[in-house]
Parts: sequence; C-alpha cells; structure tokens
Amino acid sequence: MRYLPLSPDDRAQMLARIGVDRIDALFADVPGDKLLTEPLDLPRRKGELEVERILGRMAARNVTAGSVPFFVGAGAYKHHVPASVDHLIQRSEFLTSYTPYQPEIAQGTLQYLFEFQTQVAALTGMEVANASMYDGSTGAGEAVLMAHRVTKRKKAILSGGLHPHYSDVVETLSGMASDVVVRMDADPTASEDIAALIDDETSCVVVQSPDVFGNLRDLAPIAEAAHAKGALLIAVFTEVVSLGLVTPPGEMGADIVVGEGQSIGNALNFGGPYVGLFAAKQKYVRQMPGRLCGETVDAEGKRGFVLTLSTREQHIRRDKATSNICTNSGLCCLAFTIHMTLLGQAGLTRLAKINHANAVRLADMLAGVPGVEVLNETFFNEMTLRLAKPAADVVERLAGEGVLAGVPYSRLAPKAGLDDLLLVATTEVNTDDDRAALVEGLRRALA
Repeated sequence: MRYLPLSPDDRAQMLARIGVDRIDALFADVPGDKLLTEPLDLPRRKGELEVERILGRMAARNVTAGSVPFFVGAGAYKHHVPASVDHLIQRSEFLTSYTPYQPEIAQGTLQYLFEFQTQVAALTGMEVANASMYDGSTGAGEAVLMAHRVTKRKKAILSGGLHPHYSDVVETLSGMASDVVVRMDADPTASEDIAALIDDETSCVVVQSPDVFGNLRDLAPIAEAAHAKGALLIAVFTEVVSLGLVTPPGEMGADIVVGEGQSIGNALNFGGPYVGLFAAKQKYVRQMPGRLCGETVDAEGKRGFVLTLSTREQHIRRDKATSNICTNSGLCCLAFTIHMTLLGQAGLTRLAKINHANAVRLADMLAGVPGVEVLNETFFNEMTLRLAKPAADVVERLAGEGVLAGVPYSRLAPKAGLDDLLLVATTEVNTDDDRAALVEGLRRALA
C-alpha cells in the first residue's frame, strides 16, 4: 500500500510501545480549539488517478497574481523579480548541498550569507544581522524570546497595528513558556497609546511600521518610553521595499528589527517559502537566534568566510541555545541578496518611490468613490479602506469580475469586529488600467 503502510495492529503496537492508548494523546499539547472534532468532508478513499483529477480541478480554481489586476498585500506583495535572479541562483558556486559546516567547500554559500547580513544591517539601520529566519512572523516570535533573555523579564506588549498572524505566532511561542503577552486592540488609525502600558515588568514592545493597516509610525517616542523602563523596542515590517524610502528603524531607536524579505527577489509562491530578516544592536549579538557568518583569512592570508556564531541547538548544548530554528531559508535568502545587489541603493530608492507614487495615485482615485473612505494619513504602498458594505463580500464580487481587490481585515482577525475594512496594496507592477479596474469595480459593488 503506497500511502497507508501501517495496519491497525502496527499502530496498536507503536502506541503500546510509547505508553499511550490512542492516537489523540499524541496531540495533547495542541490547544483544543485548534483540533478538528471530526474528519474533513473528503472521500474516504480514491484511486491515484481519481485523486490527481480532483486535485487538478481544485488547482485550476486558482487565479495567478499576474493574470488580473492585483491589489493583495497584508504581508505578501507582488513585485517584479528580474529573470536574472532565477538564473544566478542556479550557479554552481551557490548550489552546495547543505549547511556550510565545512567552509573550505562552501565559500559561495558563506559569502552570499555574509553579503546578505551586510545588506540587512544597512537596510534596517542596525549593527548586526543574522543569516535569515524562516519568515517575518517567526522572526518576530524569536525577537520577543530574545528580548526576554536580554532583560530577564517575561512580558511583551504587542501593538494593535501588528499583523495579526505575527501576533498569533508570538502568543503561541510565549504560551509554551508561560510568558505574558499584552495584545492591544486593532487600531486602524494608529492612535493607540502604547507607552502608557509599559511598566517595570515589560520586556519589550513590538510595533510594526508600516503597520498592518499601512500607517507609518514614528518609533522614536515609543523607543524612548520603552528604554526609560528598561524595556526593548522590537520594530517589525512586512514590506521591506519601504526601507528604501522611510527612516530605518535603527535610526529611530529600535533595539531589534525583524521583518519579511519576500518582496525582494522572491515571488508570492502561494505564501511561502519566504525569508525572515533579523537585525539587532551589536551588544545583543550573542543572544540572537540562528547563525551569523563572518569574514576571516585562510592559511595563505586570502579573504574567506566562516560561520562565526552558531547559537542554535544543532551546534551547542540545548540549554545554551538561543533558539531551535533548524535552518534558514537559504535559497530565498540568496534570491534576496542577488536582487538587492542588482538594484543597489539608487535602484531600491527609485523602486520605493514608484511604489509610493502609485499608492498616492490610487488613494486619490479611491477617495472619489461613494462608499469608500481612505483611513490613512500616512502610508507607503498599502492603505486601509472603510467600505459601506462588508469588505469580504465586496472582495468576492470583484474577484468574480476578475479583480483581486485586497484583503478583508476580517480574514486576518475574524473576531476583531472590523468587517468593513479592506487592506489594499499597490506596487510597481500595477498599471493605470489596473487602478481604473479596481476603482470602477468598487463603484459598482458599493452602489
């Protein structure tokens, strides 16, 4: 049997050997509200050919982002990735088999990781960066754990503008360690007073800019308030292209900066794999998760690269490890580095300006649509609309007309009670025709 190799007797023997009486006991640590109460409504069995046909029909329902006007963002953005990126990541210098434990045969991998770290540090305005995380959300969770280690405290305050998925990851990791998480209410207008919640027990405050609603935040006053209480500021971003135009978090006093690097060099890929960026102040370098590459010289005095710090449990004793992240998103990281190198500083700035100009143009167009209110005073390439009808219904209608209008906030946070909010992102790939299609679609849907 190709897919079900174990018989009921086999399973019974395995359960008896590990000392449990039923399979459900293996999932005791999973929160009860996350478990299914009954099997999914799927056929119990089908032949291989039938399965392929069913899955093929399901896959055919997907609409590729480049085939219709596309304004979906909320943490994953459609940007143009040059064909040269896909070509260069296949070069033999980079196609090493696995983790670069042996530097003498992995100089290509080690060098691009070193260059990646340099780029991330420059982008974020920080002193050191690691060799990437899984994605932005897990990076945020690891940053909170790092802040706890640095401050010897166990309380994190999460801004209401933090992406709900990032907040969920932080809560999941913190829950396993019985740490305290204060999650502020969703705040579409960025008017929250996060400083008022910081006390002597606070380890860190986590603030996103541009936030999930698109608002640009001045992190300096929040950093000052956190530092006055001995807490750290963790700055988060989901749109790395914004760092080509806005003030870097490091210049506003952030202690740790984490975010999603997918926008540079990486396609949407149905949600992953992505690449998490992680940077911090130099004095906290030994508390950073993952690994760091460094520059050295070989026996002949030639420039070379090595793993300088490897503070994960694969390298050192588990009780000394800073995290149990098992790898980094190496190929995505390489694509990021190559695309960033092709852009350069001037190219990134120009790309960011184009994104912002497109967003301003779209906001002006949307402001003239009855039933649409643009909530943002400031934004980069993403904004929040308040609609006269439930946003999810409007998105479904426009999808049927061949326009992917954005992300209803209710999809990210179903219990927030903000069903009328629509997150809309526009990048350099959107044309005047795309923007006109969105505006006219909203006009019809809200009439």
